[in-house]
Amino acid sequence: MIISAAQFTSRPCDIDANVARMAGFVAGAGERGASLVVFAELAVTGYELDAIVADPGRLTMAPDDARLAPVRDACRTAGVAAVVNCAGTAPAGPTISSFVYGPDGALLTRYDKVHVTETEAAAGFTAGTEDGRFTLDGVGFGLAICFDAHFPDVAARAAADGCRALLASSLYGRPTGEAERAEIFPSLAKDHALHVLLANHVGPSGPYDACGLSAVWGPEGEVLAEGPETRAGLAFSSM
Repeated sequence: MIISAAQFTSRPCDIDANVARMAGFVAGAGERGASLVVFAELAVTGYELDAIVADPGRLTMAPDDARLAPVRDACRTAGVAAVVNCAGTAPAGPTISSFVYGPDGALLTRYDKVHVTETEAAAGFTAGTEDGRFTLDGVGFGLAICFDAHFPDVAARAAADGCRALLASSLYGRPTGEAERAEIFPSLAKDHALHVLLANHVGPSGPYDACGLSAVWGPEGEVLAEGPETRAGLAFSSM
């Protein structure tokens, strides 16, 4: 199976433009033979916490939101699954959520970020309570969203549940992001014998300047694929 991480610069709160860009990456992943493409944290809106909380009626969404239809359609056309990260809806407030669509465009699972940061909580985002899991072509996958990956038990539970890979939708910015990703993700892979994928933003997103470098690490902690630092693109790896 080939998996891929997509990175691009989201237009702030421009859902239509960002979803169109993501649909293009799904198509491109399919052309390269990938079964799965993963997008960065809040890729649908950019990491625009205050704007999302100020206008949740416009900037939060459920998995069947019509504005995500171009991605679902692209999944069906390309036969590719996609992990789409956006601001979700919940009774207690907005969530940071991954909606996973299968190669038929149907929802496979939803995961709400469990370990929200202090900044996210202060802005009004609510934490999820359940681990994210789905199966594609007989392969088990675990889900993480950025700060989740800083808690090794997230990867440990994924491995214990029989997952072969952990997929992290994230935002790592300069000047510290390069060092953080290099410290955290190879260790998660090696310590838990998992493939670990990081999908990161590149360029400005909210208050951050994201460092790109989306990547896939193998179960020995080795880098299998890595995206560029300064431009949009896809990183592909077999697993």
